[in-house]
Amino acid sequence: MEMKTIETDNNKKYCRKCLLREMDKEAYIDNLYNYIQRLDNDIKADQALYEERLSVCKTCDYLEAGICRACGCFVELRAVIQNNMCSYRKW
Repeated sequence: MEMKTIETDNNKKYCRKCLLREMDKEAYIDNLYNYIQRLDNDIKADQALYEERLSVCKTCDYLEAGICRACGCFVELRAVIQNNMCSYRKW
């Protein structure tokens, strides 16, 4: 199945009804980062905290291809939310 796109103001927005397995890799990554960018600033961690969290995750044995094998989260998505915590209390 090919992923549908909706064109609005020269920005591609990906169909919200697509499953991850239906997206190509580039669209999947774009969709994740676009979601992070659209989050309200009042719930996002500041850039320094976000980078610190990702730095901890990069040294963790549970990290594999952007996903925490221990809890199943997308580490970049978990780390960007200010009130989120690592399931294993690493941050």
